[in-house]
Amino acid sequence: MSNLTLSAQTRKETGKKVSQLRQQGKIPAVLYGHKIKPVNLAVDYLVFEKLFAQAGESTLIDLAIDDQKPVKVLVQDYQLDPESNRLIHIDFHQIRMDEKLHTEIGLKFIGEAPAVKELGGILVTNIDALEIECLPQDLVHEIEVDLSSLNNLEDSITVADLKIPKGITVLNVPDDMVVLIQPPRSEKELADLEAKPEKPEIPVEAKEPETPSEDEQPKSKKE
Repeated sequence: MSNLTLSAQTRKETGKKVSQLRQQGKIPAVLYGHKIKPVNLAVDYLVFEKLFAQAGESTLIDLAIDDQKPVKVLVQDYQLDPESNRLIHIDFHQIRMDEKLHTEIGLKFIGEAPAVKELGGILVTNIDALEIECLPQDLVHEIEVDLSSLNNLEDSITVADLKIPKGITVLNVPDDMVVLIQPPRSEKELADLEAKPEKPEIPVEAKEPETPSEDEQPKSKKE
């Protein structure tokens, strides 16, 4: 993946005033880092949304603040509005190129499992990301998992089976299961599932609401 660059501007708006930034199509952000003072920033919503779809949280970004030389950052955290699901805040972490990172890398499943296509097996995914440690220059966006090696029922791929790029140390247990082929359910198992009776609902007697005591009465915010 080619270098990803994002422009940001320092901001003075804090607290409730950041809502004005959002109305202008900006996202309030903060830059943190080892031995650096946090910096309040604003980035263009549409530009960041498009870039984040490519980068995620495991790709280095060149963050250009105002007219300064770009610095290497990772998206450390972000917040979404619970109603609109829109981004409302971003935390950037400035990276030192001589210090190892402790982060996660997503897994990309490629190919088709013959055991699924030919034997009707069920592909069960247990892990979709790896916990890793590496220097920033060795960080990759994702690690591929080739499913074409799953030829038989009960075949599996563990962490130890993955092809890990040079310079990356995986912190997961090597025997951790990544994917597994389970046998298809038998006709009897399917029939048993369909015949399993549902638990009858037990009616609950309606009760009169209890009147709260004087100490439990809600108080207004003015008191």
